[in-house]
Amino acid sequence: MDLLDGGAKEETYLSKLKERNGEIGAFLSLDAARGKALSSGDGVLRGLSFGVKDNIAVEGFPLTCASRILQDLVSPYTATAVRRLLEQGAVVVGKTNLDEFGMGSSCDMSALGRTNNPWDLSRVAGGSSGGSAAAVSAGMVPFALGSDTGGSVRQPAAFCGVYGLKPTYGVVSRFGLVAYASSLEVIGAVAMDLDLLETVFEVMRGEDERDHSSLDPEEDECEVRRIAVLTGELGLEAPVARAYERAQEALKDLGFQLVEVGLPELEYAVPAYYTIATAEASANLARYTGIRYGHRPMWSENPQELMRKARSEGFGPEVKLRILLGTFVLRSGFQDRYYHKAQRVRTLIRRSLEQVFSSADVLLMPVFPTLPFPHGEGGLSSFQQKMADRFTTTANLAGVPALAVPVGREEGLPVGVQVMAPPFGEQRLFQVARAYRRVYTPEHPVAYPPLWS
Repeated sequence: MDLLDGGAKEETYLSKLKERNGEIGAFLSLDAARGKALSSGDGVLRGLSFGVKDNIAVEGFPLTCASRILQDLVSPYTATAVRRLLEQGAVVVGKTNLDEFGMGSSCDMSALGRTNNPWDLSRVAGGSSGGSAAAVSAGMVPFALGSDTGGSVRQPAAFCGVYGLKPTYGVVSRFGLVAYASSLEVIGAVAMDLDLLETVFEVMRGEDERDHSSLDPEEDECEVRRIAVLTGELGLEAPVARAYERAQEALKDLGFQLVEVGLPELEYAVPAYYTIATAEASANLARYTGIRYGHRPMWSENPQELMRKARSEGFGPEVKLRILLGTFVLRSGFQDRYYHKAQRVRTLIRRSLEQVFSSADVLLMPVFPTLPFPHGEGGLSSFQQKMADRFTTTANLAGVPALAVPVGREEGLPVGVQVMAPPFGEQRLFQVARAYRRVYTPEHPVAYPPLWS
């Protein structure tokens, strides 16, 4: 499937890609010619185009993080995960939209553009990797990269009806990923084709001398038989609850043994996550001062005023809110009360998952309690979106892998569930998803067949 062969096929593909992006808004920038120049042109991904979330560095491409403060920044280097894909012949065609610095669950927090859900253009694509998920769902690229700090790959994947993988923390190098919450975030991927997603993961994974938190673990050869299923009062919308129950029945019919479990610690996942994430964001985003790079005001009386103006003008409201929250919880005298307590909750959640995985091979749970919601005031408030992150943040707090799996549609919109595994158990996730594919195979919206078909 060489989409970029330099001939008429490439010209047609790029023309339709640009046209479709006008409706979906998945990409903030498109530059296939530059992407071809970076690709080796040979390997297992030869000729496959892909999108890269615009908080992951690709040499010569913009690196905006969907923020006005970095709107004119061009990356001087390429992230390790992207470089490994380029070495296998894949071609970056553009940078995809996101909530500013990855802070959001709708992509509506982007300062540079709006992304629509290909299944209903009046609804959000999810976030923060909404541009990547929408690009794959709308048949614009076969796969795309995102980053997952609290569900930012899995939630938009579920909203757009594609597979979304969050690998184990450290298995994919984070070199080249703009730091938001360093102890939580990983580079992941979305694809409509499960086999392609596994290939992309295998190419990206492995130790990297430029990321000292990276690992090269041994293969996990477990054959999945027992699936723990999260039960209890989960607070799901009726359509999502129906799809979740249907997925359980299908897995049982496929021969898996289901074991019901409860995780009362999930009640504390969201507050713990946002305490840790905002604290790390407060420290990581301190570097954006308008002095070395990024937005700089037209004039200022002194360096302090320059920094204040650069940050006031450059950051959006959600980013400012999280910086303020993070600074508050890190204040002298407050760390035991908030940050250290959140870290203890994180340990509690990790131990609870270890207990689950001592009696089951994987854990099944919802991705998000609602269907894709409308843009604007008709959708969820910022607070409601944060509270709805309780299922996805669990994997980030524990550092375990998780995969969003499309399980069908409700009211015409996609619904997904997520499967979690112990650390380094990605192959277990692919086993379950591959089995479920016999029940339901994800598809593109009728209005957006793949551009390569």
